Amino acid sequence: MPVPRLRTDRLVLREWHPEDRMPFAALNADPEVTAHLPSALSRTQSDALADRIEAGFAERGFGPWAVEVPGVASFVGFVGLSVPGFEAHFTPSVEIGWRLAREHWGRGYATEGAEAALAYAFGVLGLDEVVSFTVHGNRRSWAVMERLGMTRDPADDFDHPRLPAGHSLRRHVLYRLRSGDWRERRRSAPR
Repeated sequence: MPVPRLRTDRLVLREWHPEDRMPFAALNADPEVTAHLPSALSRTQSDALADRIEAGFAERGFGPWAVEVPGVASFVGFVGLSVPGFEAHFTPSVEIGWRLAREHWGRGYATEGAEAALAYAFGVLGLDEVVSFTVHGNRRSWAVMERLGMTRDPADDFDHPRLPAGHSLRRHVLYRLRSGDWRERRRSAPR
């Protein structure tokens, strides 16, 4: 099954290309990009992540798309959907997430790409809900989640089961967006 291509005013969310691997490894090695992750990734680990992303598209028909900004950069990172690989009170679920190269932060690309991914999640896949989560200190991602209309109930916050007790990144916030809320928000948005 071919990877669906999504377009926004400024972005193309597309299949992954072999030439994406090098800039993907560079952003995964950047300590600022990975500050809210357990560690930066080596080139081998980054390539393995790209392999898993591509396999997820083949298996489920969705995943984190490679993000291109035509006329600016052929690859700036990823935005898209994934299935959390751990058990928690909100799984099974579909998560929306993003990771962009630092030089492309602050331009609204994460929000714009995530809006397209949500339209795919609710409009094409017919999902009832999409979640997103991050560590308490990642206020930039919190802001994207809130711009997307996602909401947080502090009672939903959780300790990430893949991180040991006492780890500084173990506690996570959880945001949710229900299909009906997304549809209502789109109906009431100015055109």
